[in-house]
Amino acid sequence: MDDRYGTDVLARGWRDAGRVKPAQVAASADLVVEVAGDGFVGAVTRIDGVNVELEDRFGRRRLFPLGGGFLVDGKPVVLTAPAAAPKGRTRTASGSFAVADQRARTARASRIFVEGKHDAELVEKVWGADLRAEGVVVEFLEGVDLLEQTLDAEPPTAERRYGVLVDHLVPNSKESRIAEKIARGRHGAHVRIVGHPFVDVWQCVTPRALGIAAWPEVPRGIEWKVGVCRALGWPAEEQADTARAWQHILSRVTTFRDLEPALLGRVEELIDFVTVP
Repeated sequence: MDDRYGTDVLARGWRDAGRVKPAQVAASADLVVEVAGDGFVGAVTRIDGVNVELEDRFGRRRLFPLGGGFLVDGKPVVLTAPAAAPKGRTRTASGSFAVADQRARTARASRIFVEGKHDAELVEKVWGADLRAEGVVVEFLEGVDLLEQTLDAEPPTAERRYGVLVDHLVPNSKESRIAEKIARGRHGAHVRIVGHPFVDVWQCVTPRALGIAAWPEVPRGIEWKVGVCRALGWPAEEQADTARAWQHILSRVTTFRDLEPALLGRVEELIDFVTVP
């Protein structure tokens, strides 16, 4: 027997029996919506928190709460916030693709040496994520003069390669003579020494990143960093002043685009050299 009233007077949903639930529609840009009971018709222009903004054909804009009470093509709908667009692959400061949730690799025996603390900080800021992913440690020498002594203390091998980044590596410089001697010596097979042409790693930061036309020319006989600070109008009376100047310079570096190509290629070369299987 067909019981038109139902057999269970306590059953849930009896009030909605026979009703059609309105469809849920994402409030995407330019969707034309009518406000039920209001008559306002407009296109979606933006989502503002829990509200949707509609603009009618006269350019008038109004905010309405997301949810029910709307019509699309004459049919009731529930407006919802559109799903967030999927994020594309992100890149590290060096331009490499970042790997999500990647842990730092256990440090390799191979490593990269740089001349000083500023060099190490600059390399870390731009290539730090890549170096941790590869397990490469960067150490500073406090001067290229100590390189040979460092290599003698812990000689490189095929399994423990050393890459070395040197400032002012130009023909006939002290740095180039040291590099050539080591390359010819007993450590040469497992050491790669490269460098940039600048007097100091400060110059590896582009003038554009600092908002200056060019790095100042410093006369001979004046300490280069002190001369730069004075020329740029920065304090230069004590070591703390040049330290603060470097922190300012470093703060203007956010990606590899803020560095000179003469440095970029050399660091990439060293990373490749020390990560060869």
